[in-house]
Amino acid sequence: MKYKVFVDGQEGTTGLKINERLSKRTDIEALKIDPEKRKDPEERRKILNEADIAFLCLPDAAARESVSLVTNNKTRIIDASTAHRTDPDWTYGLPELSGNQRALIKDSHRVSVPGCHATGFNLALYPLVRKGIVPGDYPVTCQSVTGYSGGGKKLIEQYEAADIYKKNLKSPRFYALSLNHKHLPEMQKVSGLEYPPVFTPIVGEFYQGMAVAVPLLKRLLNKKITAEEVQELMAAYYASERFVCVMPYESENYLDNGFFDATGCNNTNKVEIFVFGHSEQILVVSRLDNLGKGASGAAVQNMNIMLGVEEGTGLE
Repeated sequence: MKYKVFVDGQEGTTGLKINERLSKRTDIEALKIDPEKRKDPEERRKILNEADIAFLCLPDAAARESVSLVTNNKTRIIDASTAHRTDPDWTYGLPELSGNQRALIKDSHRVSVPGCHATGFNLALYPLVRKGIVPGDYPVTCQSVTGYSGGGKKLIEQYEAADIYKKNLKSPRFYALSLNHKHLPEMQKVSGLEYPPVFTPIVGEFYQGMAVAVPLLKRLLNKKITAEEVQELMAAYYASERFVCVMPYESENYLDNGFFDATGCNNTNKVEIFVFGHSEQILVVSRLDNLGKGASGAAVQNMNIMLGVEEGTGLE
């Protein structure tokens, strides 16, 4: 049996990557839209309603429009935009989050793909909040270093333009300095925090890959726990997960002379979680590919779960 799949917004970075993954599969029939009609609502309506699965790789407003065009009970939607990530009528597409998340995804007709920063953040923090280690009102901070592909076509073009521009891009650059990054609502809601974290993302002069860091102060936690015990707790929590790996506490072997490589999970659907620290301070760091588990990989993983096919199909 072949499943009919439509990628709405197939010209963007995430759409292109999803199509690349689907092109290697024999169980998928990719529905295509005439490039000249890709903004025609009636043509999109027709194809959306033919699909078993529709991926939305669009700006938020366009994603909401696409949802409104689906008029049947068959088409299941996987939205890669920010539009529905905190909507209670949509399922948050992070299967590893908890024991029942896969079942929710499998039974859902509306699944939102998590943001790349939020994926690393929630996988790092959710178990600690759920287990009562980190209080809900903890003043959480987070820094995330990401490759420039996360900014989409315009930022990619800027970084890959002529050298006259690149001299201003050599240094890693903080952004979202008004502290209202679009991933914040899902970071707060999904992790179980009472208040949004202070989140400061940084873009670097490399194409893809990211590292999301969450520091914790032992004196502000609900329970006395060491950094090594945090690593043990996280390792037990994710022990059965194929795409989330908690690295050994003695992680020097995974560093380059003490430096952390944000690109170590590139071209995979993996998240690696590291725990560093000492007796008073703990640092949890998630590493992932912002184009993989942070976008297209997560979208395809959700599709596999929804269709009941082997979860790693097209991802390994």
